[in-house]
Amino acid sequence: MSGIRPTGMVHLGNYYGAIRNYVRMQDEFECYFMIADLHSLTTHPDTRELKNNVKRVLAENIACGLDPDKATFYCQSHVRETGELYLYLNMLAYKGELEKTVTFKDKARQHPENVNAGLLTYPVLQTADIIMHRASLVPVGKDQEQHLEMARNFVVRFNHRYGEIFPEPHAFNYNQELVKVPGLDGSGKMSKSENGMSTLYFSDNDELIRKKVMKAKTDSGPTTPYSSKPDYIENIFMLMKLVSQADVIEKYEQDFNNCTIRYGDMKKQLAEDMINFMAPIRSKTSDILANEDYLVEMMKKGAAKANESAKKTMELVREALGLNYF
Repeated sequence: MSGIRPTGMVHLGNYYGAIRNYVRMQDEFECYFMIADLHSLTTHPDTRELKNNVKRVLAENIACGLDPDKATFYCQSHVRETGELYLYLNMLAYKGELEKTVTFKDKARQHPENVNAGLLTYPVLQTADIIMHRASLVPVGKDQEQHLEMARNFVVRFNHRYGEIFPEPHAFNYNQELVKVPGLDGSGKMSKSENGMSTLYFSDNDELIRKKVMKAKTDSGPTTPYSSKPDYIENIFMLMKLVSQADVIEKYEQDFNNCTIRYGDMKKQLAEDMINFMAPIRSKTSDILANEDYLVEMMKKGAAKANESAKKTMELVREALGLNYF
């Protein structure tokens, strides 16, 4: 089980950091992938664009290969039982531990005028999302490991107090290091919240992709054969390894080692390879967004499957809590 926030357009980092694994997982596991529209309210309370954002995230993920017939792909707000389980878990969460979470401290610092209870209890709602389907495997990055540890704590407390209902969730990523796609500005990773010109979105047109790639940070080139690459040059090679042919990468590796590399040519090549990779997904996304009936059908299908799972879980939870009075 994993969640996707609808607070921005899908970018190359999302694809290689998460979606590509989701596409593989859906063939091997029973998967629940959720658009976390309720989570987005903790930092984006204005909902005027929420519906369009949800539809775009749905369309972009399907265009990237997520199959609603293989995985349960649904909106968080369509599973009403989530709020009930969230309430029960809040009774097992303590103010002190919630205040210590890195994401809470970061968000509180970024938005001091909006330090709401939902922001504080974000890990509790996240736990409710995961264990609603009694999931044991959660594909997450390093930045979510603290939340997952808290989820295990809440599960242990619930099971200890009310009986063994939930499995303990653990991170899962095919025993491989997650790909962190670097930003084009040479610092950090591609992110929805960082500089838009350093992030490649699947919604970017061909000219914008070219413009962004050509602005990627470089230098005058190496002066000593087989020099070590500065981080920002290593970033360009890493991006090329994601989308370019092996012989193309080898050519520029040799040019770098021989001190004959022309970064302008390299970036032009990278831009065209990026376009060849990203343009078909952009086109498919546009086709899906233009088909409102299909989008509604996919949301209803996902909601039905997610609610069937949630109903079974909550029957067990109410029984364990002793809330079945008749």
